[in-house]
Amino acid sequence: MSGNTDDAVLTLRDVDSGYGEVQVLNDLSLHLNDGEIVCLIGPNGAGKSTVLKTAFGLLSPWNGSVLLNDEEIGGIEPADLVRKGVGYVPQTENVFPSLTIEENLRMGGVARKDGVDKRIDELYERFPILLEKQDTKARTLSGGQRQVLAFSRALMMDPAVLLIDEPSAGLAPSIVEDVFNNVQTVNDLGTSILMVEQNAKEGLSISDRGYVLDQGTVRYEDAADELLDNPEVSRLYLGG
Repeated sequence: MSGNTDDAVLTLRDVDSGYGEVQVLNDLSLHLNDGEIVCLIGPNGAGKSTVLKTAFGLLSPWNGSVLLNDEEIGGIEPADLVRKGVGYVPQTENVFPSLTIEENLRMGGVARKDGVDKRIDELYERFPILLEKQDTKARTLSGGQRQVLAFSRALMMDPAVLLIDEPSAGLAPSIVEDVFNNVQTVNDLGTSILMVEQNAKEGLSISDRGYVLDQGTVRYEDAADELLDNPEVSRLYLGG
Protein backbone atom coordinates (compact mmCIF):
# COMPACT_ATOMS: atom_id res chain seq x y z
CA MET A 1 0.00 0.00 0.00
CA SER A 2 0.98 3.59 -0.52
CA GLY A 3 2.94 5.56 2.02
CA ASN A 4 0.91 8.72 1.36
CA THR A 5 -1.32 10.07 4.11
CA ASP A 6 -4.49 10.65 2.06
CA ASP A 7 -6.15 7.55 3.53
CA ALA A 8 -4.61 7.82 7.01
CA VAL A 9 -6.83 6.63 9.85
CA LEU A 10 -4.17 7.28 12.50
CA THR A 11 -1.44 9.92 12.37
CA LEU A 12 1.26 10.91 14.82
CA ARG A 13 2.78 14.23 13.75
CA ASP A 14 5.92 15.77 15.29
CA VAL A 15 5.26 13.98 18.58
CA ASP A 16 7.41 14.31 21.69
CA SER A 17 6.42 11.98 24.54
CA GLY A 18 7.84 10.13 27.49
CA TYR A 19 7.55 9.18 31.15
CA GLY A 20 7.85 11.74 33.93
CA GLU A 21 10.77 13.93 32.88
CA VAL A 22 12.31 11.27 30.63
CA GLN A 23 11.71 12.00 26.95
CA VAL A 24 11.43 8.91 24.75
CA LEU A 25 9.86 10.10 21.48
CA ASN A 26 11.59 12.93 19.66
CA ASP A 27 9.72 14.74 16.88
CA LEU A 28 8.26 11.43 15.71
CA SER A 29 5.89 11.29 12.73
CA LEU A 30 4.18 8.25 11.27
CA HIS A 31 0.80 7.21 9.93
CA LEU A 32 -1.43 4.19 9.41
CA ASN A 33 -3.59 4.06 6.30
CA ASP A 34 -7.02 2.50 6.07
CA GLY A 35 -6.74 -1.27 5.66
CA GLU A 36 -3.01 -1.48 6.35
CA ILE A 37 -0.84 -3.51 8.67
CA VAL A 38 2.11 -1.34 9.66
CA CYS A 39 4.96 -2.77 11.73
CA LEU A 40 7.24 -0.79 14.06
CA ILE A 41 10.66 -2.35 14.52
CA GLY A 42 13.90 -1.25 16.13
CA PRO A 43 16.20 -1.97 19.07
CA ASN A 44 15.06 -2.20 22.68
CA GLY A 45 14.47 1.26 24.07
CA ALA A 46 13.79 2.79 20.65
CA GLY A 47 10.34 3.99 21.75
CA LYS A 48 8.14 1.48 19.91
CA SER A 49 5.78 0.68 22.79
CA THR A 50 5.75 4.37 23.75
CA VAL A 51 4.27 5.13 20.33
CA LEU A 52 1.34 2.80 21.04
CA LYS A 53 0.83 4.13 24.57
CA THR A 54 0.81 7.70 23.27
CA ALA A 55 -1.62 6.80 20.49
CA PHE A 56 -3.93 5.10 23.00
CA GLY A 57 -3.96 7.88 25.58
CA LEU A 58 -1.94 6.03 28.21
CA LEU A 59 0.59 8.83 27.73
CA SER A 60 -0.20 12.40 26.69
CA PRO A 61 2.02 13.84 23.96
CA TRP A 62 4.22 16.66 25.21
CA ASN A 63 4.20 18.25 21.77
CA GLY A 64 2.73 17.41 18.39
CA SER A 65 -0.56 15.85 17.31
CA VAL A 66 -2.22 12.45 17.42
CA LEU A 67 -5.07 12.27 14.91
CA LEU A 68 -7.79 9.68 14.39
CA ASN A 69 -8.84 10.47 10.84
CA ASP A 70 -8.80 14.27 11.19
CA GLU A 71 -9.76 14.46 14.89
CA GLU A 72 -7.17 15.36 17.52
CA ILE A 73 -7.13 12.55 20.13
CA GLY A 74 -3.85 13.23 21.91
CA GLY A 75 -4.32 12.71 25.65
CA ILE A 76 -7.94 11.51 25.42
CA GLU A 77 -8.71 8.81 28.00
CA PRO A 78 -8.35 5.21 26.70
CA ALA A 79 -11.98 4.36 27.56
CA ASP A 80 -13.14 7.21 25.33
CA LEU A 81 -10.77 6.17 22.55
CA VAL A 82 -12.24 2.65 22.60
CA ARG A 83 -15.66 4.19 21.95
CA LYS A 84 -14.16 6.20 19.09
CA GLY A 85 -12.84 3.04 17.43
CA VAL A 86 -9.30 2.50 18.73
CA GLY A 87 -8.38 -0.84 20.31
CA TYR A 88 -5.20 -1.81 22.15
CA VAL A 89 -3.68 -5.20 22.92
CA PRO A 90 -0.80 -4.78 25.39
CA GLN A 91 2.04 -7.28 25.55
CA THR A 92 1.07 -8.55 29.00
CA GLU A 93 -2.04 -8.57 31.19
CA ASN A 94 -4.23 -8.50 28.10
CA VAL A 95 -6.95 -10.89 29.35
CA PHE A 96 -8.72 -11.53 32.66
CA PRO A 97 -7.22 -14.88 33.78
CA SER A 98 -9.98 -15.75 36.29
CA LEU A 99 -12.81 -15.19 33.78
CA THR A 100 -13.97 -17.59 31.08
CA ILE A 101 -13.45 -16.86 27.41
CA GLU A 102 -17.05 -15.75 27.03
CA GLU A 103 -16.84 -13.54 30.13
CA ASN A 104 -13.67 -11.94 28.74
CA LEU A 105 -15.44 -11.19 25.47
CA ARG A 106 -18.41 -9.67 27.29
CA MET A 107 -16.03 -7.47 29.28
CA GLY A 108 -14.48 -6.36 25.99
CA GLY A 109 -17.92 -5.34 24.74
CA VAL A 110 -19.16 -3.69 27.93
CA ALA A 111 -19.33 -0.26 26.29
CA ARG A 112 -21.43 -1.53 23.36
CA LYS A 113 -25.01 -0.32 23.32
CA ASP A 114 -26.25 -3.42 21.51
CA GLY A 115 -25.17 -6.36 19.39
CA VAL A 116 -22.93 -8.02 22.00
CA ASP A 117 -24.24 -11.55 21.38
CA LYS A 118 -24.05 -11.10 17.61
CA ARG A 119 -20.47 -9.88 17.82
CA ILE A 120 -19.47 -12.80 20.05
CA ASP A 121 -21.01 -15.22 17.55
CA GLU A 122 -19.05 -13.57 14.72
CA LEU A 123 -15.80 -13.94 16.65
CA TYR A 124 -16.58 -17.56 17.52
CA GLU A 125 -17.09 -18.21 13.81
CA ARG A 126 -13.82 -16.52 12.89
CA PHE A 127 -11.81 -18.08 15.73
CA PRO A 128 -13.32 -21.56 16.38
CA ILE A 129 -10.91 -22.26 19.26
CA LEU A 130 -12.79 -19.65 21.30
CA LEU A 131 -16.12 -21.40 20.77
CA GLU A 132 -14.57 -24.74 21.62
CA LYS A 133 -13.29 -23.35 24.94
CA GLN A 134 -15.93 -20.70 25.66
CA ASP A 135 -16.50 -21.88 29.25
CA THR A 136 -12.78 -22.30 29.98
CA LYS A 137 -10.94 -19.92 32.33
CA ALA A 138 -8.48 -17.76 30.43
CA ARG A 139 -5.64 -18.73 32.76
CA THR A 140 -5.72 -22.29 31.39
CA LEU A 141 -5.14 -21.22 27.78
CA SER A 142 -1.86 -21.67 25.92
CA GLY A 143 0.09 -18.56 24.98
CA GLY A 144 -1.21 -18.61 21.43
CA GLN A 145 -4.81 -19.15 22.52
CA ARG A 146 -4.50 -16.30 24.99
CA GLN A 147 -3.38 -13.99 22.19
CA VAL A 148 -6.42 -14.99 20.12
CA LEU A 149 -8.62 -14.11 23.09
CA ALA A 150 -6.80 -10.80 23.61
CA PHE A 151 -7.31 -9.86 19.95
CA SER A 152 -10.96 -10.87 20.12
CA ARG A 153 -11.62 -8.90 23.32
CA ALA A 154 -10.29 -5.80 21.54
CA LEU A 155 -12.43 -6.59 18.49
CA MET A 156 -15.66 -6.63 20.51
CA MET A 157 -15.97 -2.86 19.94
CA ASP A 158 -15.41 -3.13 16.16
CA PRO A 159 -12.33 -0.91 16.20
CA ALA A 160 -11.22 0.83 13.04
CA VAL A 161 -7.66 0.79 14.41
CA LEU A 162 -5.99 -1.87 16.55
CA LEU A 163 -2.67 -1.23 18.32
CA ILE A 164 -0.84 -4.49 19.08
CA ASP A 165 2.28 -4.61 21.25
CA GLU A 166 4.65 -7.56 20.66
CA PRO A 167 2.11 -10.26 19.72
CA SER A 168 4.76 -13.00 19.48
CA ALA A 169 6.62 -12.13 22.71
CA GLY A 170 7.35 -15.13 24.90
CA LEU A 171 5.68 -17.61 22.56
CA ALA A 172 7.22 -20.86 21.34
CA PRO A 173 8.50 -20.62 17.74
CA SER A 174 5.94 -23.24 16.68
CA ILE A 175 3.11 -20.90 17.74
CA VAL A 176 4.45 -17.66 16.26
CA GLU A 177 3.25 -18.38 12.73
CA ASP A 178 -0.27 -19.00 14.02
CA VAL A 179 -0.23 -15.70 15.91
CA PHE A 180 0.78 -13.76 12.81
CA ASN A 181 -1.89 -15.58 10.81
CA ASN A 182 -4.38 -14.36 13.41
CA VAL A 183 -3.10 -10.79 13.04
CA GLN A 184 -3.83 -11.08 9.33
CA THR A 185 -7.30 -12.45 10.11
CA VAL A 186 -8.00 -9.42 12.30
CA ASN A 187 -6.90 -7.19 9.43
CA ASP A 188 -9.17 -9.11 7.03
CA LEU A 189 -12.09 -8.26 9.33
CA GLY A 190 -11.62 -4.62 8.32
CA THR A 191 -9.35 -3.38 11.10
CA SER A 192 -6.20 -1.36 10.35
CA ILE A 193 -3.28 -2.50 12.52
CA LEU A 194 -0.28 -0.70 13.96
CA MET A 195 1.95 -3.38 15.47
CA VAL A 196 5.17 -3.37 17.47
CA GLU A 197 7.19 -6.54 16.93
CA GLN A 198 10.66 -7.61 18.07
CA ASN A 199 10.60 -10.47 15.55
CA ALA A 200 11.24 -7.94 12.81
CA LYS A 201 11.43 -10.29 9.83
CA GLU A 202 8.19 -12.09 10.73
CA GLY A 203 6.42 -8.84 11.55
CA LEU A 204 7.42 -7.19 8.30
CA SER A 205 6.55 -10.30 6.30
CA ILE A 206 2.81 -9.81 7.00
CA SER A 207 2.86 -6.00 6.85
CA ASP A 208 2.22 -3.46 4.12
CA ARG A 209 4.69 -0.90 5.42
CA GLY A 210 7.17 -0.57 8.22
CA TYR A 211 8.97 2.01 10.29
CA VAL A 212 12.37 1.52 11.87
CA LEU A 213 12.62 3.46 15.14
CA ASP A 214 15.86 4.31 16.88
CA GLN A 215 16.36 6.65 19.84
CA GLY A 216 12.75 7.80 19.74
CA THR A 217 12.52 8.84 16.12
CA VAL A 218 11.94 7.29 12.68
CA ARG A 219 15.17 6.22 10.96
CA TYR A 220 13.61 4.44 7.99
CA GLU A 221 10.13 4.22 6.47
CA ASP A 222 9.27 2.06 3.45
CA ALA A 223 7.14 -0.72 2.07
CA ALA A 224 7.70 -3.79 4.24
CA ASP A 225 9.35 -5.83 1.50
CA GLU A 226 11.70 -2.93 0.69
CA LEU A 227 12.79 -2.75 4.33
CA LEU A 228 13.41 -6.50 4.32
CA ASP A 229 15.58 -6.10 1.21
CA ASN A 230 17.43 -2.99 2.44
CA PRO A 231 21.04 -4.03 3.24
CA GLU A 232 21.56 -1.21 5.76
CA VAL A 233 18.33 -2.03 7.62
CA SER A 234 19.20 -5.72 7.52
CA ARG A 235 22.71 -5.10 8.91
CA LEU A 236 21.62 -2.72 11.67
CA TYR A 237 18.21 -4.06 12.71
CA LEU A 238 17.44 -7.48 11.23
CA GLY A 239 20.60 -9.34 12.18
CA GLY A 240 21.63 -9.66 8.54
